[in-house]
Amino acid sequence: MAGDKLPSEAQLMKHYEVARMTARQAIQELRSEGRVVAEQGRGVFVSQPVQVRRLASERFARRHREAGLAAFGVEAEKTGFTPRVDQLEVSTASPPDEIRDRLRLGDGGDVVVRSRRYLADGQPVETAVSYVPASIAAGSPIVADDTGPGGIYARLEELGHELDHFTEEVSARMPTADERRRLQLTDGVPVMVVLRTAYDTTGRPVEVCDTLKAAPAYVLEYDIPAR
Repeated sequence: MAGDKLPSEAQLMKHYEVARMTARQAIQELRSEGRVVAEQGRGVFVSQPVQVRRLASERFARRHREAGLAAFGVEAEKTGFTPRVDQLEVSTASPPDEIRDRLRLGDGGDVVVRSRRYLADGQPVETAVSYVPASIAAGSPIVADDTGPGGIYARLEELGHELDHFTEEVSARMPTADERRRLQLTDGVPVMVVLRTAYDTTGRPVEVCDTLKAAPAYVLEYDIPAR
C-alpha cells in the first residue's frame, strides 16, 4: 500500500531466493517507474501518487470563473486535494516563434509571460507557462503575482475579451533534467504536454498556455457529445 516500506535487499534475497544484484535491479526498476521512492537513511517506500482528475470538458466553464475559481481550483474542488502554486515568475518578453505564430503577433509585439508550478497536497504535479499579448495585459492584474478570483481568464473577460473556445494539443515525452527536478520525478517517468490556445468571441487568440504534467499524477477526462 502507499507509504509502506519495502523489505530490505537482504530480506528480498532470502524470500525470493535471488542474488543481491537481482533484488537491487528490481528495486531500481520500481524507482524508475515512479512506484517507489528512496529516503536517505530510512529506506524505500511505496509512492503516494496524487491523482488529479483533469475535467477537460468543463474546467474552463464561465460559471467557475464567476464563482472565483481558476481551472486548477475546479479540479481541486472535484477531486479533493489541496491546491497550491509556487515558483511564480511574471515578465514581459519577446515570445518564441511558435507562440508568436499562435497568437498571430506578426513580426512585432511582446507578451506577458506567467510561469508557475502547481502542487496537489504539497506534491508538484504540473508546470505551466502562459503567454498573453502585452497589448492586452499591460497595466492589468494579469501582470500582478495574484491575478485575483477566477485567474487569467476572468481578467481577460473583464478587459473585454469574452472567451469563446479553446484548442488543446496533447502529447507525451520524457522530461528534461530540469523538468524532472522541478516535478520531482524519478528516472523513466514520462510527462504529458498540453498546449492550449484561448480565443475570444472575435476569433482572436488571447492566450497560449504550455503545460507540463507529471503523467502518473493525472487522469484526463473528456465528455464528448455523440452528435
